[in-house]
Amino acid sequence: MSDWRDNLIQDTAGIDALLAATRRIAVLGIKTEAQRGQPAFDVAHYLAGAGLDVVPVPVYYPEVTRILDRPVHRTVAEIEPRVDMVDVFRRPQDIPPHVDDLIAARPASVWFQLGIRNDGVAEVLAKAGIKVVQDRCLLVDHRRWARSR
Repeated sequence: MSDWRDNLIQDTAGIDALLAATRRIAVLGIKTEAQRGQPAFDVAHYLAGAGLDVVPVPVYYPEVTRILDRPVHRTVAEIEPRVDMVDVFRRPQDIPPHVDDLIAARPASVWFQLGIRNDGVAEVLAKAGIKVVQDRCLLVDHRRWARSR
């Protein structure tokens, strides 16, 4: 049996393997087109343009029903079919309330964007069998990975 720490992905090879297996990404904490220019919108916009199926999961904006011309979901667990990855744009202290939703959704991986690190949540997710990347920009890593293919 592997150690749960094996699910904490930090090396380029592990990140590349995650990206190669990822087609559908929920963006938790996505901003709307009105916030263009902010990473929580621009990263999702890039991913959609790169051919990935992006599923918006905003935390705010209760009146918004579509972002990036895709239907909005209010929880990750309600998304069907399930996503491969959840890209998280939440402050570290705001992530714990999302743990149950993330575990219920059972994505293969959860990615905490650049500047976002919560070791306690990462441990809980890793012990649940979910791969976790912390404090890295998905856009930067995806762009690097895509160029290397």
